[in-house]
Amino acid sequence: MKTSFVLIICLLFALQVNAQNDSLRNLDINLENYQYPFAVNFLPLDLQGEKLKMAYMDVHPETPNGKTVVLLHGKNFNGAYWEQTAKALTKSGFRVIIPDQIGFGKSSKPQHFQYSFQQLATNTKKILDTLDITSVTILGHSMGGMVAMRFALMFPETAERLVLLNPLGLEDYKLKVPYQSVDKWYQTELKSNFETIKKYQLSSYYDGKWKDAYTRWANLYAGWTLNKDYPRVAWNSALTYDLIMTQPVIYEIQNIKSRTLLIIGQRDRSSVGKNLASAEDQKVLGNYPELGKKANALIKNSKLIPLDNIGHLPHIENFDRFIKPLLNFLNEK
Repeated sequence: MKTSFVLIICLLFALQVNAQNDSLRNLDINLENYQYPFAVNFLPLDLQGEKLKMAYMDVHPETPNGKTVVLLHGKNFNGAYWEQTAKALTKSGFRVIIPDQIGFGKSSKPQHFQYSFQQLATNTKKILDTLDITSVTILGHSMGGMVAMRFALMFPETAERLVLLNPLGLEDYKLKVPYQSVDKWYQTELKSNFETIKKYQLSSYYDGKWKDAYTRWANLYAGWTLNKDYPRVAWNSALTYDLIMTQPVIYEIQNIKSRTLLIIGQRDRSSVGKNLASAEDQKVLGNYPELGKKANALIKNSKLIPLDNIGHLPHIENFDRFIKPLLNFLNEK
């Protein structure tokens, strides 16, 4: 009996591993073999000598309230991870626009591109112009928060409201992180696989506590590493690391005029290049409880919602605690 029990346990473990391996599949460079939760549209862009396509989802509510929310993804993600958020928002009457920035998700991966937050914000504005949308709430998570802040600074007449969900860029990383060339970032990215991606997300996002629901987001990035064109993805990833490191927005956020909501998971200690900093600097980088307070003080018309015991991805880790303050803010007069 004991031998049979052990065999059953081993069989169940093997099936679990095989199930995970089955879900981790080869994904092509523009995720054409990965289905997004909503219909995908493409905006053609002629930029820096390349003809590119910017993907976006345009999700309409059954009963519109006349308001639109733009959801901007983080660096290690794409628009697909906003599925639950988009469904909740459309249920409440909001139209939802979900772009994949150039270099991410289903959008083009340029061979050579000078990334800037101004360019990414301008590309996002072109989508809205194409759709004749003149007033929105811009919600940015992680790196998307840096795009959202730049958008609000560049287009205050369009960004009626701004929501920052554990945004990057609330500190100037290059003050404590040694300079890394694009080539070094690229070599690091080339070594990525499911194990390294899960290890990073486990420690940086989820406080060492992994749930099965998180695996799909790790697989979505890791699937690229199995593709022959992954070096192009890795190159664009390296360029956007350089973007984050060299183009801080923190020195300008006091100029943001949009009514702003900061939703900050208090357990978050994410910081780009943190592992490259000295041991002493690692202790102070990515201190989101303090960074959130600092941003709240700098942005004049802002409100801070601290979420205790939640990390870098509140909308994935604890959706209910994220969506309630968001809807309250969006429905304020």
